[in-house]
Amino acid sequence: MELIPTPLNAESEMRAKLQDTDIIGIILWIFRAVILVLVVWGTIAALLDNPYSTRQWLDFIVFGIAQGSMYALIAIGYTLVYGVLFMINFAHGEFFMSGVMTATVFLAGPMAASGFLNRNPILSLLIITLVSMAVSVLVAVVTERIAYKPLRKAPRLVPLITAIGASFFWQYFFRGLFGSEVKPFPQLEILTGTIPFLGTDILKTHVVVIIVTIIMLVGLNFFIMRTKIGKAIRAVAEDKDVAALMGIDVDRTVTITFATGAAMAGVAGVLFALVFRQVHFFMGFIPGIKAFTAAVLGGIGSVPGAAIGGFFLGMFESVGPALFLEGLGIPAPHQLKDVIAFTMLVFVLIFRPQGILGERLSEEKA
Repeated sequence: MELIPTPLNAESEMRAKLQDTDIIGIILWIFRAVILVLVVWGTIAALLDNPYSTRQWLDFIVFGIAQGSMYALIAIGYTLVYGVLFMINFAHGEFFMSGVMTATVFLAGPMAASGFLNRNPILSLLIITLVSMAVSVLVAVVTERIAYKPLRKAPRLVPLITAIGASFFWQYFFRGLFGSEVKPFPQLEILTGTIPFLGTDILKTHVVVIIVTIIMLVGLNFFIMRTKIGKAIRAVAEDKDVAALMGIDVDRTVTITFATGAAMAGVAGVLFALVFRQVHFFMGFIPGIKAFTAAVLGGIGSVPGAAIGGFFLGMFESVGPALFLEGLGIPAPHQLKDVIAFTMLVFVLIFRPQGILGERLSEEKA
């Protein structure tokens, strides 16, 4: 026989829950305060000691912008898919990997061996980029059609687990296709050396990364805001049922969304290869997770937020160890840049879960 709680017992339980909530809130605020004190203390100590020259600080900033540019391009794929399907596509890092690895094996390597790459560097890069984008889009569309589309109405946890499985599938598919060894990406003579800028020297590859990223972001903004397909993507992201009633093909729009994000990842893959000059089947994992961090940092679901989050994360990775950790006496702080990146994800979830440009909604959008 079940006992029915009296109003007095119910009130006591409610008070106990409120007290537990208050205690958790106090602990969380203490934790936040300790983090802020450590960050401020480390930053002030590093600035007072200033172990780096002005040129070194400029180098950190430029590298951070270049690194953040690649994160921004990858993060856009995460935020587009989440904005439309409310799903984290953890296979997106493999879209990034697949395009540049295929283009390196079938195009960049043979072009370099024949001398065509350095005789026609701009045309070669354009062809390599287009092939990388095409392969990334193909892999993304196949994944969406086979793995995600049948689960469109399933609980959110099911597509999430499926995305992790798809990530492993594509990793080992390309490992079996191209081998597990690292493939060298050929160096272009036109991109060797540096360019003087504000008292420092910037690598030409970094300049290319920043310029291409800006062009791609401007083009994406035009595509999303000004074209008919872009308006359809925004309509589906707002409400799929209403968009379908207005005559929009929701399935086709979702596929285009995946393809758009994958195309940006394909470009990011080529830029990554230009900077680091090597590709392998596992190369999409760490940049993919960091791009997801950037998307959360900027406000997942927001395209401008993903771009801003990518640039912020790149700067934190580059400048953060010297600025935050040097003053705390931590040895070899620049070896901890991955720690900085993933700690940023924790900080964002603690201090501002909705991200920089995200909205805190009290109720679901209608």
